[in-house]
Amino acid sequence: MKNIVIIGCGQGIGFATAKILSENHHVIGISRTENPEVRNLNMEFHPMDILSGNLGEINFPDVIDGLVYAPGSINLKPFSRLSVDDFKNDFEVNVLGAVKTIQKLLPNLKKSDSASVVLFSSVAAKMGMPFHASISASKSAVEGLTKSLAAELSAQKIRVNAIAPSLTDTKLASQLLSTPEKREASEKRHPLQRIGNGDEIAEMVKFLLLENSAWITGQIIGIDGGMSNIKL
Repeated sequence: MKNIVIIGCGQGIGFATAKILSENHHVIGISRTENPEVRNLNMEFHPMDILSGNLGEINFPDVIDGLVYAPGSINLKPFSRLSVDDFKNDFEVNVLGAVKTIQKLLPNLKKSDSASVVLFSSVAAKMGMPFHASISASKSAVEGLTKSLAAELSAQKIRVNAIAPSLTDTKLASQLLSTPEKREASEKRHPLQRIGNGDEIAEMVKFLLLENSAWITGQIIGIDGGMSNIKL
């Protein structure tokens, strides 16, 4: 049984990951939002905003084997309507929250024989997409952080990878999928003609955390229905 910390376990991909992993592992979940089903999972839950909260208040296990940082943002606007604060807020949620968490838990990760960190990028960091300037900038920073940390922490046998999904059917994306017409248009943009779901992404998170992925580090893994690499 591994000790796994999931930041952003309250909904979406973070919740799907907690649901899968809590069946066989000790999961410590932290989230500012609380899905009513969170309390039904076999895990240790702490309600906290990762940006403003004090992680020192949580009694983490001495050894942490896995860390998942799942908070994200979807702030889609024309560039002319994006404020500097928009860019700052997206960067704080996607990058600085991850930095804060990894720095806090790094001593615990170093005590594991096979620690793994999973971060989240976006298909928009690879593809030029209109109205994505702020989110693309912050997710591109996540990809740079992933590769740099993978190199720096390899001597401690800590693996660091990122998953780059396309639009996924979660609460975060609900406004983009709020009508049948919007959903159909989103589905048609993907070569596989559908959008993804949280459980599919969670399965990749699980793979990256456990032993079968022990030779994978510094990778940005696209789970996007083929969008980033296929043109039909």
